[in-house]
Amino acid sequence: MSNFKSGTFRVDGTEKFDIKKAVTTFKDIYDDKAEYESMLAEFVKQLDELQSKMYAHNRYGLLIIFQAMDAAGKDGTIKHVLSGVNPVGVKIHSFKRPTDTELGHDFLWRTNNVLPQRGTITIFNRSYYEEVLVVKVDPTILTTSQRLPVELTQDLDKVWEKRYSDIKNLEKYLYRNGIRVIKFFLNVSKKEQADRLIERIEDPNKNWKFEEQDVKVRDKWDEYQKAYEDAINETATKKSPWFIIPADDKKNTRLIVGEIIVEELKKMDMNYPEVSPERAEELQRFIQIIRDQNEK
Repeated sequence: MSNFKSGTFRVDGTEKFDIKKAVTTFKDIYDDKAEYESMLAEFVKQLDELQSKMYAHNRYGLLIIFQAMDAAGKDGTIKHVLSGVNPVGVKIHSFKRPTDTELGHDFLWRTNNVLPQRGTITIFNRSYYEEVLVVKVDPTILTTSQRLPVELTQDLDKVWEKRYSDIKNLEKYLYRNGIRVIKFFLNVSKKEQADRLIERIEDPNKNWKFEEQDVKVRDKWDEYQKAYEDAINETATKKSPWFIIPADDKKNTRLIVGEIIVEELKKMDMNYPEVSPERAEELQRFIQIIRDQNEK
């Protein structure tokens, strides 16, 4: 359906990831708006069908993580790609700044509370990866907001090394329990991000989303890029890969993400429960009962 090969954007730890070489644009995989809408609708249809099968099979779960710089298109991608999937089987959690209650627990606590159940898909809009991104760029958070003991934060290199290890172990644990993990980094260019942030400020319907913090984070662009590169290299595995998605074209982003999720779901050995001969006979009897009820 598309013109990119499976695995084009996949990072699974077999090769070193260099964020400076990662593209933010990609040749359009659609010819015009009509084809884009048609392709997106097809992906949504397939996702709904595969999720229904997952729900009935009730053996697998799927965690989809979206990480990106501000204005890279996480919200829009989630909205458009998963808009037609039965809400019974999909949950979305957006992680903002931690609350006081969350800060009173370990760094994985707030996300562990909402991991996917079997048969369902859970979307994390930002995630536990913020703990090796935002916190790594501003490590004072460890001793102030997170109130960690001083002796645990004296060697920052060890802090990040252990957090990467904790995250990898969590994702291994999930895999061993039938919960698959797909991680997307929406890779937007600095120029495109600037255009989107300015558009957000100028649009009365969007400027409520703008925060001064967006500008402060942008001022540390290179530090965040390095933090993303490190996090991806330290946690990309064959079982829990990262997908580095060029995000300067929102339509392309949505189509690529949609196709990847469909491909990953198809890899799961899922089937609808088989009906025994006895149950099939019983179901036929219920059909007759329902028809007889119409005659009353």
